Amino acid sequence: MIPIQSKLPQVGTTIFTTMSALAAEVGVINLSQGFPDYECSPVLIELINEAMKDGHNQYAPMPGVAALRQQVVNKVNKLHGSNYNADTEVTITAGGTQAVFTAISTVVNPGDEVIIFEPAFDCYAPAIKLMGGIVKSLELEPPNYRIPWDMVKKLINNRTKLIIINSPHNPTATILQEDDIEELTAIIRSQDIFILSDEVYEHLIYDGQIHHSMARYPELAERSFVIASFGKLFHATGWKVGYCLAPAYLMNEFRKIHQYLVFSVNSPMQYAMAKYLEDEHVYTDLPSFFQQKRDYFRAGLAQTQFELLPCYGSYFQSVKYQNLSNQNDVDFCLQLTKEAGIATIPTSVFYTRQTDHHILRLCFAKNQQTLDAAIERLMNFKPL
Repeated sequence: MIPIQSKLPQVGTTIFTTMSALAAEVGVINLSQGFPDYECSPVLIELINEAMKDGHNQYAPMPGVAALRQQVVNKVNKLHGSNYNADTEVTITAGGTQAVFTAISTVVNPGDEVIIFEPAFDCYAPAIKLMGGIVKSLELEPPNYRIPWDMVKKLINNRTKLIIINSPHNPTATILQEDDIEELTAIIRSQDIFILSDEVYEHLIYDGQIHHSMARYPELAERSFVIASFGKLFHATGWKVGYCLAPAYLMNEFRKIHQYLVFSVNSPMQYAMAKYLEDEHVYTDLPSFFQQKRDYFRAGLAQTQFELLPCYGSYFQSVKYQNLSNQNDVDFCLQLTKEAGIATIPTSVFYTRQTDHHILRLCFAKNQQTLDAAIERLMNFKPL
């Protein structure tokens, strides 16, 4: 074999792949990877069929189908009072992860430092390292996982190029508050620092709270990549279609890289999504839809020996298991899968140092039958 020097020597198979494979192998209820187990709208399926029959089967324009870009801008401008331009400031991407990678590639050069907050979604750090950047991670503490802005200030220096924000947050289900926006704005005001705002769960916010998108605040928007996912919006994560919003000067550079990664994204999907988004209830009804699932799942979990952590957004619920075991979270997660038939995610995998708070992440984007079965198994689980 020809020797190869790995660019990501510490990276192996992700925990999401491992747990989903184990779930399939032993036939358990999969609450690990974040995807629904119910179908998306039959109306949307029919619109895709119509788009295919209408001949939309060749390459889409590199930035995305114009009608879909316009619908994205209409939605975001209406919800956040922003003023994005559909021609120059939005690009349709092959999912949120591709958008994250492209945004990082756009602004991070060798030696640049990037601040991330852990527990962090696993695609951030590898992309930073591939660009020669240096990851500066700050650990957030349960149960509320608030950002320690005083510590952020201490991390910033003349090499700081990017801060990555994720709200609603995966895996903790926390959201940014108004004081977070004030702190972030004050920090970056006199700095040449970009923001990558991962907002793929943008519509999944509960209890009447608002989504503090970077798009809502002009001073932040002018230096931000705002990334979102149609997979979360349409209950169709397997389609891998998302989008990125950014001011024109950033989007121009973003597209230079995007065109050589994927060039363009699935055509019939884009035409169908554009048509489907003409009905604003598609996204305005999502908070109540998922809050009902969250409340139902939390009520069931309250009958178990797991301790519930707050859930303000996303479709994840975190639980502490100290009443059941002293094992590390990876071992307990495997035991829960094999003995209770429930696959979850240990949150230590979201930390560079594998920090273990004895917390698991569970996905409640499931139909009621799945949630009922999961709750029953968790209620009856008695570790050997």
